[in-house]
Amino acid sequence: MTGVPASAAGGTSGAKGATSASGVTGAPSAAGETRPVRGGKLGAAAVNQASLWNIANILTMVRLVLVPGFVVLMLMDGGYDPVWRAWAWAAFAVAMITDVFDGHLARTYDLVTDFGKIADPIADKAIMGAALICLSSLDDLPWWVTGVILGRELGITVLRFIVIRYGVIPASRGGKLKTLTQGIAVGMYVLALEGPLATLRWWVMAAAVILTVVTGLDYVRQAIVLRRRGTSEREAAAEGAER
Repeated sequence: MTGVPASAAGGTSGAKGATSASGVTGAPSAAGETRPVRGGKLGAAAVNQASLWNIANILTMVRLVLVPGFVVLMLMDGGYDPVWRAWAWAAFAVAMITDVFDGHLARTYDLVTDFGKIADPIADKAIMGAALICLSSLDDLPWWVTGVILGRELGITVLRFIVIRYGVIPASRGGKLKTLTQGIAVGMYVLALEGPLATLRWWVMAAAVILTVVTGLDYVRQAIVLRRRGTSEREAAAEGAER
């Protein structure tokens, strides 16, 4: 007999059966020996793979790969060919759609990883930043618009890191609306629309800039409140410890 003694395993065969069912240690053989369960190894391998190679992270990687592809398509033939601009818009649209799904999948199916936490915001800002810089370099969009949007994104990212010891600033509905409006506006500019649609895209971009500024100021307000609250809690805890 090479298995674990009954007294150590709980003294009953039912305990062994429960352990086997969970796939943690193994299943008892007819001779009372403990043998590994095949599904246990496969399950562990699947968990290890899911830690990085899950659908949410794959979508994030797709967005990162799309960034240089988008830039190439956008600047082909001088950047003013409607066909290439249409292909660039397709790449941009896919990137924005995957941005919606990867976060939802990660939260719904518990696929949040350290890689995703770092790569997801980088991918978001990379595709938007690439589109804005390309549009401004082609004189389709004023540089001050690009500066306001990218400056806000960089500033809020730095602000989050500054106050992270006091807590996390959650994404607001206004921030989500800002992202959606930015995506629609930039997409309309990428398509190089003309006529009434060109006028419409200007108004959509104006709305995106306003939302960018307003939500940025709201994040600053939240950061100040969070820092004050965290400081007060630390001071109260220090006073309690002294007593």
